[in-house]
This record gives sequence, structure tokens and C-alpha cells, in this order.
Amino acid sequence: MTQDPPPPPGPGRVTSVHLATRVGEPTFRVARAHAVAGRGLAGDRNYWAGEGPRPRRRGTGRASGVCDVTLIEAEALDALAREHGITLSPAECRRNLVCSGIRLNPLVDQEFRIGEVILLGLKLSEPCARLEQLVRPGLIRGLLHRGGLRAEVIRSGTIRVGDLVLPPPHGARPLPPTVRAGLP
Repeated sequence: MTQDPPPPPGPGRVTSVHLATRVGEPTFRVARAHAVAGRGLAGDRNYWAGEGPRPRRRGTGRASGVCDVTLIEAEALDALAREHGITLSPAECRRNLVCSGIRLNPLVDQEFRIGEVILLGLKLSEPCARLEQLVRPGLIRGLLHRGGLRAEVIRSGTIRVGDLVLPPPHGARPLPPTVRAGLP
């Protein structure tokens, strides 16, 4: 199995945007989505429409915690097809944003920009049994450590297909945990 050379350090580009109105429903492609700070993508299954700020945890049985937006590299989908014979359309991967030309894993604990929106990379979005159940067997092995990124919207705005994905400035350090959690 050959490792893909990493894409250039950015900027990357949003190649597709996807929403699902309810948990477990198929995602559908849109030209743009409105990202709302602390709430997510308007119209998406993960959008927090409740009163007050979004809870930091989603409740029992769901270990993922807060997540406004999910992203995946188009290059990871290409490698999945090449190395494991599993072809997924961008909608089938169940991530909100498919990006090309940028490595997402290094964005954990980093603020980055997509168009006018500022996001904070929270953690890797490792594939799970539920994804395999909804899509097809073999995804866990094929997308391990390249299943994408979970992010929180820090500054609201519209994300469009074609928007640049701008990494943090060279030499930026990860945010300390207290800053990430919004604690003093």
C-alpha cells in the first residue's frame, strides 16, 4: 500500500457542500450553506436549534461532543477507491464539506478560514460502524485516520462551493484546551 504524497500546504478549495435534514437520511448537495457560530450549518441534521448555547456534549450514547461541521479531503476519497476498491460519491461520505488541496488532520486545535467563515478544528472524524451501516462495509479500514475533521463555527457566514480553505498562518501554535473550551 503506497502512501499518497501530501497535497500542497494550502490553500485548499471546497469542492462540494452537503446537508442532511435528519440523522440517518441521505445527504444532498447544495451550492452554499449558511454557517452559524455555535450552531452549525442551517438546515443540516447537526444544526443546534435549541435555546441558548449548544451543549458541549450531545447526551448519552453519543461520544462525539459538539460538532457544527464535518469535512473530508477529496484525496482521501480517491485513495479509498484506489487502495480498497470502494468508490464513494462526495454525498455518500456523509461529510458536510469535501475539500481538495489541503491536509485536514493538521487543523485539529487550529482556527482556519473557509470563505468568510472561521472554524476551529476539534478532532478527527474517524469513520464509525454507523457510517459503514449507512453506506457500505470496508469504510472503517479504508478511511481510518483520513475520515476527515470535525469543526466548530467560530464566525458565521456563507460557505460556497469553490471557496478557499485557508490554513492558519505558518508557525501558528495549537490553541490551548481552555481557549478551545471557551473557559477563562
